[in-house]
Amino acid sequence: MIKKVTLIFFLFFLNFTSSAQILTVINKETKEPLDQVTIFNLQTNDYVTTNGKGQVDISSFKKNELLKIRFLGFKTQTKTYQTLKQSNFLLQLTPTILKIDEIVISATKWKQKTSDLASKISTISPKAIELMNTQTAADLLTVSGKVFIQKSQQGGGSPMIRGFATNRLLYTIDGVRMNNAIFRAGNIQNVISLDPFAIEETEIIFGPGSVIYGSDAIGAVMSFKTLSANLSLDNETLITGKAFTRFSSANEEKTYHADFNLGYKKWAFVTSLSYNDYGDLKMGSNGPDEYLRNYYVERQNNQDVVITNKNPKIQTPSGYTQTNLMQKVRFKPNETWNFEYGFHLSETSSYSRYDRHLRTKNGDPRYGEWSYGPQKWMMNNFEINKKGTSSFYDDVTLRITYQKFDESRISRDFNDNGRETRTENVDAYSSNLDFSKSLSRKSKLFYGAEYVYNDVKSTGINTNIDTNISEKGASRYPNSNWSSLGIYTSNQYDFSKKWVLQSGLRYNFYSLNATFDTTFYPLPFTQAKINDGALTGSLGLIFRPQEDWLLSTNFSTAFRSPNVDDVGKIFDSEPGSVVVPNPDLKAEYAYNTDISVAKTFGDYLKIEVTGFYTNLKDAMVLRDFTLNGETEMMYDGELSTIQAIQNAAVANVYGFQTGFEAELGNGIGFSSTVSYQKGEEELDNGDTSPSRHAAPWFGTTRLTYNASKLKAQLYANYSGSVAYDDLPDSEKAKDYIYAIDDNGNPYSPSYVTLNLKTSYRFTDNLLISTGLENITDKRYRPYSSGIVSPGRNFVISLKANI
Repeated sequence: MIKKVTLIFFLFFLNFTSSAQILTVINKETKEPLDQVTIFNLQTNDYVTTNGKGQVDISSFKKNELLKIRFLGFKTQTKTYQTLKQSNFLLQLTPTILKIDEIVISATKWKQKTSDLASKISTISPKAIELMNTQTAADLLTVSGKVFIQKSQQGGGSPMIRGFATNRLLYTIDGVRMNNAIFRAGNIQNVISLDPFAIEETEIIFGPGSVIYGSDAIGAVMSFKTLSANLSLDNETLITGKAFTRFSSANEEKTYHADFNLGYKKWAFVTSLSYNDYGDLKMGSNGPDEYLRNYYVERQNNQDVVITNKNPKIQTPSGYTQTNLMQKVRFKPNETWNFEYGFHLSETSSYSRYDRHLRTKNGDPRYGEWSYGPQKWMMNNFEINKKGTSSFYDDVTLRITYQKFDESRISRDFNDNGRETRTENVDAYSSNLDFSKSLSRKSKLFYGAEYVYNDVKSTGINTNIDTNISEKGASRYPNSNWSSLGIYTSNQYDFSKKWVLQSGLRYNFYSLNATFDTTFYPLPFTQAKINDGALTGSLGLIFRPQEDWLLSTNFSTAFRSPNVDDVGKIFDSEPGSVVVPNPDLKAEYAYNTDISVAKTFGDYLKIEVTGFYTNLKDAMVLRDFTLNGETEMMYDGELSTIQAIQNAAVANVYGFQTGFEAELGNGIGFSSTVSYQKGEEELDNGDTSPSRHAAPWFGTTRLTYNASKLKAQLYANYSGSVAYDDLPDSEKAKDYIYAIDDNGNPYSPSYVTLNLKTSYRFTDNLLISTGLENITDKRYRPYSSGIVSPGRNFVISLKANI
């Protein structure tokens, strides 16, 4: 009855407003409006998207041209304007598990069909995000089934993609690069600064993306699009939003979120606010005893005391809190111009680096404390978009952005009264100017320029915790600046309906200036200057012999320019080793080849396979080093081997991704994806070692059920093992995070977890979601991770829509 009343209301409303040519797109099963549906003109490549009420003005498509209506998670439809008019401008989309010919932005920063792209791209839809109900943005990436996440602590998440990680992967938020000059080769946790509730869609470009995005885009580009500010398309004020709360048992998570959109004809505002409180994480009951947390350290009566953990499955200390705020303001005076300002703010509490608390020295804990200070991220992003036909562009976008990153490390040895605090602040400025231009019906040009400037400030403070007296200490980085200026061009040429050629070229100039304080360490230099350039390109070919076949191949290059972390840091990489600055670094280059095949069988089955090979030359790796002719130096009271980042290796990574999606009827779907990667890198002596960031094979298999009100998904996550002989040399020394095999050597066991997620829509405005993760209570630690994953975890959430 409610569905019928809703449908009658839509028909009445549309008849009343049809003079404005407002199309409303709804879910055929639930009758709820669909936000961010793309209506694509196949003749001109113009597009429009629906707002929070599923509305979009299609008056610009009055000619009887073919329109493709696409929305991830729903069957694509092809309509003409007249056909839509005859249906009273109401369109109902049917949910589907198959992802066929999706619309993506990340490949060129402009909307395109995936069938026109040679790169392999995976998207995570709002529907999938809602059902999977992940805690952090790092966990959100695992929804794709194609990203492996490493965690050194609960407040973290470092993606591994195609054998690369950290500063060889690029993050973008609303088209702006998040990577800064202190992104390190070691595991990073910056992705958790993003609020999954404020993310509208996520796209992952596998392989190099340097032509469009510049430095660091070697293994992949992870592109996050945040909530849009939606305008009203009629005389009524557009008011949409939601309130959300969630509890998870494994870490006693308490999460609260609210977002609100207020839209007028020319102005729109969207606000998002989230708060997360995570307690200490509980591991599973069934697994290696080496993972148990049998003790922890407490400060009592001015000394560190080892406390027996009453429940060794509780990983103490690992809890933290986080707050996220987003505000966007949009002004659209006419159909040509669009102005948008976005503000993002994220701040965590201090949180312990859990893996450091597992280290021991002479039978005692290595540290009395080791934590990251509050991780803060702020972004101000002003964007201007202009549409219109000119000699130089059909569409142009200018982005001017300022980001501020604050992070710190706080450590103190066990029963030592000296606490070291190292603080880093990065002011990151960037501007992007991006153009698109249709040269003909067959050819489209994308081109642009980007400038990035990072100012890095680093300080060190040593504090006696007994007397509370502080003094200046050695900083982690030199005070420095890093800049990049790049220009790029990319072309798509459709030879025919079957053949598409893509090509791209980018030249990037980069520079670094650093000033070293030699007060604490006897460095033989006080300054480092780097001025160099990098040329990268791509060439891709797509062949569609039939509508249900897609074959593509892509050759692309990428680069990573030395940043402040590579050139200037001083830190302990592991017990007995110290990393010192190296001002003689140059860029590393990657050469990559992809081959993909995809086949669809009607509207019920899709199979795809992608193989890849990447060669990394002049790789920046950690190697033994000499300083003033010495191979060892005193660091934190310990004689340590001197090491430095050097262009000293060649690395090779190869592998494949394969998967299928099947629509079985009656709302039932079945899908599976598996990723395999193998990597090797050179050692000092010419031998090879497995690449540290080449994860073992992993995958996800899902059985889904979708009804009008109920959605359910039973799925398994799994990963292969890594035997001791296959561990990278750098990992073999970290026996404290691995299980122990029959020979007494560290190794990473395989694992399988079984999980169930459900959601039920009581009314149009009220949704309850539940989940039971790791049903078998498996105790497992993903490869290279410092913290053990959650044990059996019950999740319940409630969402109310306006």
